[in-house]
Amino acid sequence: MLLGVNIDHIAVLREARKINDPDPLDAVSLVKRAGADQITIHLREDRRHINDYDATRIIENSQLPVNLECAIEKEIIEKVIELKPHRATIVPEKREEVTTEGGLVVAKNFQTLKDITKRLQTNGIEVSLFIDPSQKAIKLSSEIGADWIELHTGLYSNIYAMLFSNLTYTKHSIKELELPRDRLKELLEKSLKELVDSTAFANSLGLKVAAGHGLNYQNVKEICKINGIIELNIGQCIVARSVFTGFENAVTEMLRLIK
Repeated sequence: MLLGVNIDHIAVLREARKINDPDPLDAVSLVKRAGADQITIHLREDRRHINDYDATRIIENSQLPVNLECAIEKEIIEKVIELKPHRATIVPEKREEVTTEGGLVVAKNFQTLKDITKRLQTNGIEVSLFIDPSQKAIKLSSEIGADWIELHTGLYSNIYAMLFSNLTYTKHSIKELELPRDRLKELLEKSLKELVDSTAFANSLGLKVAAGHGLNYQNVKEICKINGIIELNIGQCIVARSVFTGFENAVTEMLRLIK
């Protein structure tokens, strides 16, 4: 299992005070030294964390492949082509969201995604589509010509959190998942099955499969058991753990769980 470490939240911490530290570029060598496989960053249209300067320096200096998450806006795609990361993962993006709340609506954006995919690939950039575990979305991703899909694991992660933590009793409770434990167990099994089935279907169409969103040190083991997922992209929990253990140690801990 490959690990892509998303370092966006280092930039989030920097932007909280609008100063120069911490610098996301400093994390790149630590990710490599820990033994992870990829750097993942998200260049949002609103530049709320990673900015153009960050992206340029990270792509130019990283000894690991860089996976650049981006939306379908023309200005962003032009920037991606200029930067030439190893891979572009196309994600949905809304200004008001705290983080990416769901997968791409592939059917609605089919022709746009197909055109963007062809253009990126022509410029030597692999393309991944960030989608919900849906056979329809996977089939359309294959028809678009994507190299990868990344399965959105947010629902699984949210159910897991409500089932196995004390989130039910905090202000961060997920209201629609305030359910009896037996029901949450059923939903967790259903969510895992959707991920298993989606991975198998994607593999049958020749798509490489990654997964990510909300994965952490507690819930990642079940995802690692899914045959056919070859890469995980994990960020926020690693950066959060690093506050107490150091960044390289936090990456190493995650690697021990998934390798």
